[in-house]
Amino acid sequence: MNLPLKQSYEKKIFKELLQEFGYKNVHQVPKLSKIIINRGIGEASQNNKAIDKSIEELAYITGQKPIITKTKKSIAGFKIRENIPIGLKVTLRREKMYHFLNKLINLSLPRIRDFRGISSKQFDGRGNYNLGLKEQIIFPEINYEQIDKIRGMNVTIVTTAVNDKEALALLKKFGMPFTN
Repeated sequence: MNLPLKQSYEKKIFKELLQEFGYKNVHQVPKLSKIIINRGIGEASQNNKAIDKSIEELAYITGQKPIITKTKKSIAGFKIRENIPIGLKVTLRREKMYHFLNKLINLSLPRIRDFRGISSKQFDGRGNYNLGLKEQIIFPEINYEQIDKIRGMNVTIVTTAVNDKEALALLKKFGMPFTN
């Protein structure tokens, strides 16, 4: 797939999905809606540097500054007070979304140690795919010497597909390396 993902979708994938599922209307054809990257930082309540370092890393990876998610209520058992930052979230749309997906599929996922593909069972029933990444060092923008701690993140790929079968077909045509 030499074309960028968006052009590939418009020229090739769209027509293939239209034929494969026999849609009556072109607006029924599934497409990518957005990609959301989340990172929970439990240690942020005691360590302010952790949140600053994570903001910097996610900004490098996504090309967009993340927003800080804060606690809604106090939980004494976890030593958390109300309105304290404990996570980060980035929502990618349009060009940045396609750029990130291309980087994820072609550069980052193959860099995972002992990588044999990702599970096709991580769909939520409504055509959205969730992928948990254990390390941020799989992204080429992250310099291994400059990280303070290995942290994971969750990547949610939101599509307009009405069921998991259509979303799986869409992501396979984009080149997602599913195992089963």
